[in-house]
Amino acid sequence: MSRPPDWLLRLLPSAPRQRVCTLFVISFKFTFLISVVIYWHVAGAPGDPGRLQSLPAQVPCPTLEPRPPTLGSIFFLETSERTNPNFLFMCSVESAARTHPEARVVVLMKGLPAGNASLPRHLGISLLGCFPNVQMLPLDLEELFRGTPLAAWYAAAQRRWEPYLLPVLSDASRIALLWKFGGIYLDTDFIVLRSLRNLTNALGTQSRYVLNGAFLAFERRHEFLALCMRDFVAHYNRWVWGHQGPQLLTRVFKKWCATRRLADSHACRGVTALPREAFYPIAWQDWKKYFEDVSPEELARMLNATYAVHVWNKKSQGTRFEATSRALLAQLHARYCPTTHKAMKMYL
Repeated sequence: MSRPPDWLLRLLPSAPRQRVCTLFVISFKFTFLISVVIYWHVAGAPGDPGRLQSLPAQVPCPTLEPRPPTLGSIFFLETSERTNPNFLFMCSVESAARTHPEARVVVLMKGLPAGNASLPRHLGISLLGCFPNVQMLPLDLEELFRGTPLAAWYAAAQRRWEPYLLPVLSDASRIALLWKFGGIYLDTDFIVLRSLRNLTNALGTQSRYVLNGAFLAFERRHEFLALCMRDFVAHYNRWVWGHQGPQLLTRVFKKWCATRRLADSHACRGVTALPREAFYPIAWQDWKKYFEDVSPEELARMLNATYAVHVWNKKSQGTRFEATSRALLAQLHARYCPTTHKAMKMYL
């Protein structure tokens, strides 16, 4: 693995500290176990890719010329301890790397070892290592939140039971990450169809009533993100799913634009809420459409105004499909992440 860029060195995990007492250790481990169970329910338990040790000979690395980065970074986050990306995760990163050969695609995973330790030899990590513009780095959440309004919240959250700890950590991390460094953030259940390089200070509209943070593109230290962090802390509610995610972005955008309805303003004060077709052309209620057969012509019509498609892994995880079928998701894999698709054909 190449040396991480200087601006990310601060995110590398530091040496572990001594625990104050045994009771805290037991409490923390119990909280983490519950959070992992909840996370697997949301994102899907580790599948077959985690049991494979290396990239099979039948799936050779693509021949890609390394290019000097001329764009900002594209970020993916994994805030659990998982280090075995599933096929959708692999496709998300591959599609971003192929669509942006001139950008640095950074995958930050909390479970990766720090320092000069070797990366785990899972299929997903081996496959993504094929791409010269992909960097897989460990994530230190304490360092990430340091110097932001989220630091005190994170310290307190580790001392209490949180029903949605891992999803909420993801919501907080993406805002802090873009505020500190700027760039583009994508969830690991996106498939990128075209370049995002012209999008800045933007997020996507999920429906006429709600924005979504699965895609974010912002300049470094943007005041909108600072306002999001302050609202995150001031109105924190750990009992409501999405309160720190889509609901937070929606209420902050309304405050930012001084409006009561999203329909009243899709762009104001330099921040743009892109139309639903840009990132969420298929609503979460219709997630099964990704597993239905479509013709290539219909596929082109459906996605002619789309930058990337969100597959709604919270709903779709565990749903099986034939990698060689005409299912919408299978065609997307074949076209936009062909190396992952080759591996899928061997194991699905």
